[in-house]
Order: sequence, then C-alpha cells, then structure tokens
Amino acid sequence: MDRLRAFEVFATVVARGGFAKAADALNTSPANVTRYVNELEGYLGSRLLNRTSRRLSLTEAGEALYERAQTILEEVAEAEALASATTLKPRGRLRVNAPLSFGVRHLASLWPRFMALYPDVLLDIALTDRVVDMVEEGFDLGIRISRGGSPTYAARKLATSRNVLCASPDYLARQGVPETPECLANHARIAYSYTGVPEDWVLLDPQGEPVTVRIPIRLVTNNGDTARAAALAGQGIIWQPTFLIGEDLRAGRLVPVLPNHRIPDIDILAVYPSRRHVSAKVRALVDFLADAFHGTPGWEWHPGDTA
Repeated sequence: MDRLRAFEVFATVVARGGFAKAADALNTSPANVTRYVNELEGYLGSRLLNRTSRRLSLTEAGEALYERAQTILEEVAEAEALASATTLKPRGRLRVNAPLSFGVRHLASLWPRFMALYPDVLLDIALTDRVVDMVEEGFDLGIRISRGGSPTYAARKLATSRNVLCASPDYLARQGVPETPECLANHARIAYSYTGVPEDWVLLDPQGEPVTVRIPIRLVTNNGDTARAAALAGQGIIWQPTFLIGEDLRAGRLVPVLPNHRIPDIDILAVYPSRRHVSAKVRALVDFLADAFHGTPGWEWHPGDTA
C-alpha cells in the first residue's frame, strides 16, 4: 500500500465529505477511493470513518489521523516544491477567482506587478462574490474571505481583516446611538446575502461571551460595496470588514456601533485544489501575494485612528 497516497485519499474524503466527491477531486474512481480507505484502516487496525447511507463522520482515531495527515501532506508538498523550484518556470494560463470588492480594491493593482515578474504567465482573473467549486469550474487558485480556514482546499493565509459594526453619523443622529445590544432592535440593518442573511447577529461582549441581537432588515445585497453605499447614505447599520470600510472609519464617514462588543476577525486566504504537485505558476502567485500582504495591511483600522 502506498501510505502517502492513502493519507491523501483519506484526507480528501474527509475534506470533501464523501467518497464520490473525493474520487472526482482526485480524478479516480469511487471504488479506488474505497479501496485505499479500507486498506488504510486495515493497516492501522482502526476504523477511521463511520459510514451510513446519508452521512460520513470521523471516529476518534480518524480525527487524530486527519489532523496529522494534513500536516504530513503539507510537508511533502513543501519538499516537492523545493525540489522542483530550480527546474520549473512559471508559465501558461493561470485562472484566478476572487471576491468582487476585494479584487477591485486590493488585487487589481498587484496584477501588473506579477505580470512583469512572470511574463510567460497568462493571468485569467474572474471576480465574483459567489463561492465557486474550483475543481469543477477549472480555477487554479482562489482568494477566499473566511473565518476558520478552508476545509476543502489547501490554503495559505495572506492577511487578517477585522469586522466592524458601524453606521454613518447622520443615521445615528437621526435614529440615536444604541447603548446596548438590545437597543439594536429599534434600528435598520443592511444585510449581506452571502452570509445567509440569518435573522440574528451574534456579537461578543467585553468578556468574549456571545450576545445574540435581532435587527430589522432594511436592505439585502450580495455585494459589500452596495452595503457600504447604503450605510454611507444613512440607511442603516452594517457589519463589514475593514478591507472595505477602513478608510471610511478613519475619515469619520462611518463610526463604530457598540465599540465594546466585537465580531470575530476574518482571514484572507489563497486557496488551491491540492497540496501535492502544486504547479510553478500557482506557487509563484501564492508566494507573490503572501509577500504583497506581509505585515499590517493598509486597510486595518483601530479605535482612535483618523485619516
């Protein structure tokens, strides 16, 4: 048994949530995936997965192996990259998917620099706020705005962005400044639809305890800039990342609401379908972006910052 391949198959089954989806991702058959998992369980003498007709879950042994297998696969990918870096030159079409607002604001100015460094790479950039299936839609790399990493793809963290609850001074002058989370029930909410538009928002109080609040929805949109425009026009309260509203907060065009309560940060990730056999062009772009976003991002904002 090829143990490294078995680890990769097992990790892909867990990440994809099923044998058939893992087979598609690995370009093999479901029967072959099943064989690898069965052989791995037999070799280890432990059941790794609980299987039913409707769901798949990890056993205690499976959870321990999955965590370690991810680390092993990452280390192997790094070793392969080091071995091939001196012989492979980035070239060919590189399809990249990124969120619309982030792509326009923080990536557009980077692409010419990358093109100058790698003239043999043809960049193909697609901007959409919809979460795409990278394998099915043929993307080599994606930029994801995520909390808690990427369970499906290999990922490298590029930066962090704070989330801030805020509104325009004009709106707060008309509607009043909420002093407690309960006061938000009397305000208007501008909602971002790709978060699922839940009825409630969950904030963390100064002790880090979750506080659930409900705010009547005034507008729903699938684009952060549209939500920002509505908030700047005094139409309600938004919850948006500082990469979108950091300048507005520094300039005072938007002001934080309930500043003693916070929302968990989000990560900016470069994601790609597989840890193994990463192409030279993908690795070049991931390294380029990691270097470009190194340190404190220019969009970051903290209470007291002014333009």
